[in-house]
Amino acid sequence: MRRWTLVCICAILTAVAACTGGTAASATGEVIVTTNILGDVVRNVVGDAADVRVLMQPNADPHSFGVSAQDAAAMGRAGLIVYNGLGLEETVIRNVESAAAEGVPTLAVTDHVDPIEFAEGDSAGTSDPHFWTDPQRMIMAVDAIEEAVREIDGIDRDAVARNAESYRAKLRELDTSMRTGFDTIPAERRKLVTNHHVLGYLAQRFGFTVIGAVVPSGTTLAAPSASDLQSLVDAIDFARVPAIFVDSSQPDKLARVLARDAGVDVEIVPLYSESLSPPGTPGATYLDMMRANTDAIITGLR
Repeated sequence: MRRWTLVCICAILTAVAACTGGTAASATGEVIVTTNILGDVVRNVVGDAADVRVLMQPNADPHSFGVSAQDAAAMGRAGLIVYNGLGLEETVIRNVESAAAEGVPTLAVTDHVDPIEFAEGDSAGTSDPHFWTDPQRMIMAVDAIEEAVREIDGIDRDAVARNAESYRAKLRELDTSMRTGFDTIPAERRKLVTNHHVLGYLAQRFGFTVIGAVVPSGTTLAAPSASDLQSLVDAIDFARVPAIFVDSSQPDKLARVLARDAGVDVEIVPLYSESLSPPGTPGATYLDMMRANTDAIITGLR
């Protein structure tokens, strides 16, 4: 009788393990990440140690994407929520704050990357959330992510530490390759015009000057006035920039109008500035995105 009971118990435990996958990830809380850029980085740090859910779809706008009711419910029981912060996720931050109020651990990555302020435009004087265009700051982000992930109950801390160090090495390689590539651009041509203010960290890191933006704001939800556009036309005419860089997921109509009105031959160059692209495309991962952007900037300005 006792043997039969023991066999039954073992069978039940085996069935439970099969249903849950029997993995280390199933024993930990899900890691939820707001943006797909951070989602890719978090997945590299977490590896197989936990499940990772990314809320923002490829080619979405971090300033305006929303979450489903299912995702919102999942946030309330997550093991950790990782978000960018500094106002980037304008329509999702209330969900993050609600989960935090329920006791869910949260990590605002921009609290750990030494943010800079916007230098001009409607957002001047406020902190710039677009830190990921500087690989050195992304290394700082990985440090913060690793520390937060290691606090999740049941996580394999050694595996997370190995994953984080491996990814930091890739980021250091990225930083070196970007520096080498940008060094081929003459100093007098290192001038950037974008569809909105998104490359401030890259400019600071690699010695560029931001001339201006079609939308003089740190968010795509803003709109330029006639005087804003005229001021930028004057700046483009004075600086003689050869290209305007626009987000690959954003309409470039305003940039094309601006290029026409500036009276100069200005190329419109797409960048993966705020979102990754679908799998199998040049901007499918953070590392791929940054390499593609580096090549596009070099080609556009050289």
